[in-house]
Amino acid sequence: MNMSADNPNPADQLVVISSRVRLARNLAGMPFPGWAKKPDRQKSLEIIRTAACALPEMAGAFVRSMDELTAMEKQLLVERHLISREHAAKTVGSGIVISASQVISLMINEEDHIRMQALMTGFCLQEVWQTIDRMDCELEDRLDYAFSPKLGYLTACPTNVGTGIRASTMVHLPALMLAEQINQIVQAVNKLGLAVRGLYGEGTEASGNLFQISNQTTLGEREGDLIERLTKIVIQIIEREKNAREVLMERRSQMIHDQVGRAYGILANSCVQSSKEAMNLLSMVRLGLDLGLIHGLDPMRVDEMFLLTQPAHLQKHVNQKLSAEQRDIVRASLLRDMLKDIARPKTLTLSLSDLSDEENEGKQDN
Repeated sequence: MNMSADNPNPADQLVVISSRVRLARNLAGMPFPGWAKKPDRQKSLEIIRTAACALPEMAGAFVRSMDELTAMEKQLLVERHLISREHAAKTVGSGIVISASQVISLMINEEDHIRMQALMTGFCLQEVWQTIDRMDCELEDRLDYAFSPKLGYLTACPTNVGTGIRASTMVHLPALMLAEQINQIVQAVNKLGLAVRGLYGEGTEASGNLFQISNQTTLGEREGDLIERLTKIVIQIIEREKNAREVLMERRSQMIHDQVGRAYGILANSCVQSSKEAMNLLSMVRLGLDLGLIHGLDPMRVDEMFLLTQPAHLQKHVNQKLSAEQRDIVRASLLRDMLKDIARPKTLTLSLSDLSDEENEGKQDN
């Protein structure tokens, strides 16, 4: 896999859903959260929260202790990728500070005293890095970080020691999945020191053909170099996905039209829809949109569907707690309504000779 690449271009936004950079920091002289007693956690929470709320970019921020949030509110934040699943399980002594724009968020007393991140839509790793780097510098002027001249920033997990940076992109790779090439991509990326994870990070599956590509280590590499290396690798993954789409449309167009048409048909007409099925079907609808098979639908609208059909967002939509069965019914109703004014996808009519040629090409690919 050749990993040299040029700069990203607007077409790459079809593949990259979002970009994120997260930094891990701890306070000097304070026990790490995993070892801290309740009074120590509450003390560090207050120190960090006060410093964060004083920053100009956090004016009007959403500020809460974790014990002030309901289970549904925590799940909403997880679904929006503003906090981790681990942080959602925290209670007294942990908290959050989220900017009004939801671009910047701080988890206080998760695994480290501070897990700060910048998250933006599209392929913009350099921009999110600059955003969170400014935030980090401003906080460091107000807080005494745990830092070693030899090792760098000290963290609870050894793999984060050094820069404490985790950079990632969320990518949509349906063609590589359909072409059965995703495993070789994952293996190649792993050999380069990066990780490929599911929708909500480590230990989660890639629902909707969505994958997180991120660095695995932080020691011994400058932040700017890491961002540049990740950017180049993601660009190559984008090219592989785009090439896979072109090949599938050229050699297996009937299959692509069928997958997109079936996905649209089910989403636009079903009465019961599970979360996992909806994610996979929406993936095909987004692919159809990217390939010009579906018109009149904004890509951002499809990305919104991915989010709004998640369990907590569905319950927020109807403003009540729902059972799993009820969520499936509400999800189907919501998707039908969101697609009601969208014309059915283009269909493809082939002659018998075309079908024969396509079948032979499919066999050659296998």
